[in-house]
Amino acid sequence: MDGICTLANDRVYDQLVALLNSIEAVQGPQMPVCVFPYDDNVDRVAAEIARRPNVQLYDDTESIRRWETFAEEIWRAHPTAFQSWNLQPGERFNRVGMHRRFCGFDGPFDRFIYMDGDTLLMNSVDFIFEKLDSYDCVVYDFQYKDPSHVYDVTSEKLYDVFPKERIESEIFCAGFYGTKRGLFDEEARKELLEHLKSDEAEILYVNGPDQSIVNYMMMRSHKSVYNFSQHFSDSEKTGCCVTSPHFENRDNVLYDKGQRLTYLHYIGIPLKAFSRVCAGENVEFPYRDLFLYYRYLHEPEKRPKLTGKPKPYNPKPTLTQRILKKLKLTH
Repeated sequence: MDGICTLANDRVYDQLVALLNSIEAVQGPQMPVCVFPYDDNVDRVAAEIARRPNVQLYDDTESIRRWETFAEEIWRAHPTAFQSWNLQPGERFNRVGMHRRFCGFDGPFDRFIYMDGDTLLMNSVDFIFEKLDSYDCVVYDFQYKDPSHVYDVTSEKLYDVFPKERIESEIFCAGFYGTKRGLFDEEARKELLEHLKSDEAEILYVNGPDQSIVNYMMMRSHKSVYNFSQHFSDSEKTGCCVTSPHFENRDNVLYDKGQRLTYLHYIGIPLKAFSRVCAGENVEFPYRDLFLYYRYLHEPEKRPKLTGKPKPYNPKPTLTQRILKKLKLTH
């Protein structure tokens, strides 16, 4: 069975509803969806899922424990990760919940597409599933142009582990990828940990922990990765990020120079921007109205009427803030 997976808790409830509505509207209500709980704060998420017969909340606690332990062992092997993270009391390692996406590898779907909670589906993903007949992992993004958010490009060991040409062609953004259940069984995980503990862990990018790990898993295990952005012609390929301002909205679907996007990723937009706009604040961010359309697709009467002067989601610091920051840096 094919399906779509995502990751959520109540802090990203509004984004989750928007994503689920976009999947239903674009792919159809028959598409199964599995939501991995980011943490135990999922009361609103569980209530929302209970109203959707095609959506399930992942509850295999043994699977969750297994993948969290696997990720923790990886980061324990990294020479500087824990020193670089500003961990809060009780935190095992940085962004623990993000690593629960790996539960897809022993989750409910034979083939699955993982989508971050801050994405919207814009087109059918049938072509992604079809390509999985021939490849282990199928993606559609341009992360390969910037390996610095996947691996530590300052590590002298990086190109000993992976040739430069592989890094420039195989890495991908962990916000959207198609792959298969069972790719990484116990034996495969054990082998990966042996490589990492033998000093390969240092090549991982500590500030994008889950993205770094899933890329390493695919590449170190020699899984085949197909990236549509490297195969479509210039006239066929589209962007996928809100950082591209030129997308055209046609009936609540985005187009890039006439080509329909597959998905839109609100990468870089902070969580609070979504909750604030859903509370009625006039917070501006790219493709805000598209997000609001899908968030309130089934309850348009609840769509907030934004009040007050428009506010940027990333306001420039005030003079006082700049002075305080400068004083902090000089002391």
